[in-house]
Amino acid sequence: MKIASFNVNSINARLPRILDWFDRAKPDVCVLQEIKCVDEKFPYSEFEVRGYNIHVHGQKTYNGVALLSKHPFDEPRRGLPGNSDDDQSRYIEAFVTPKDARPLRVVGIYAPNGNPAPGPKYDYKLDWLRRLKAHAQELLSYEEALVIAGDYNVIPQAEDAHDPKAWSGDALFLPQSRAAYREILNLGFTDAIRQIHPMKTLYTFWDYQAGAWEKDNGIRIDHLLLSPHAADRLKDAGVDRAERGKEKPSDHVPVWVELS
Repeated sequence: MKIASFNVNSINARLPRILDWFDRAKPDVCVLQEIKCVDEKFPYSEFEVRGYNIHVHGQKTYNGVALLSKHPFDEPRRGLPGNSDDDQSRYIEAFVTPKDARPLRVVGIYAPNGNPAPGPKYDYKLDWLRRLKAHAQELLSYEEALVIAGDYNVIPQAEDAHDPKAWSGDALFLPQSRAAYREILNLGFTDAIRQIHPMKTLYTFWDYQAGAWEKDNGIRIDHLLLSPHAADRLKDAGVDRAERGKEKPSDHVPVWVELS
């Protein structure tokens, strides 16, 4: 069973490129970030014809997440608990029940960027990650296979950046951001990419500016965290790096995990 995550940086602006990847990668479940459209503007028919059930939490112009599954799902959730005033579309969840495999809960996230830091945007980022930790702790108590996938907007370690010094004052790499990510990881999650590729240089984001792609000046900020029950089923994981070099790409590339 293949679960993927892809920050598409506008679903409608890049639809042909995204559909091309879907047709080749054939994920069973995929969570999308930065769809940048309201629910009504999501291209449902393009994915329904490919056999996907669709759960969308959209927002005009900014943010927006979606969950697409070739299998039935229930218990859909839109929005991260813990702050009723938070109107940003950054969290989506569903319990996927395949006919030919064991069920699992899939969460898709688009964590706040947090820049400039310090400031209110950084405070929101840290609070959001604290809320994610609290909800993740609750989900772990269900003792299910659980995948929390998405754009965490956190560079976990220096080896996850081509030039870590260049990111030293950035919200993605500040010590508090990395500590908040580690607190989630230390609840008992496995970083699927690092479990399969512990030493390999892997990036998931290259800025559009300053020739970052050509210089391989990337960072790894898109992650797939597995609960113990999901980690027991881990077969493979990877980063579809080549997508960044194609015409009109997102600045992120898909990441994926294969579970038994």
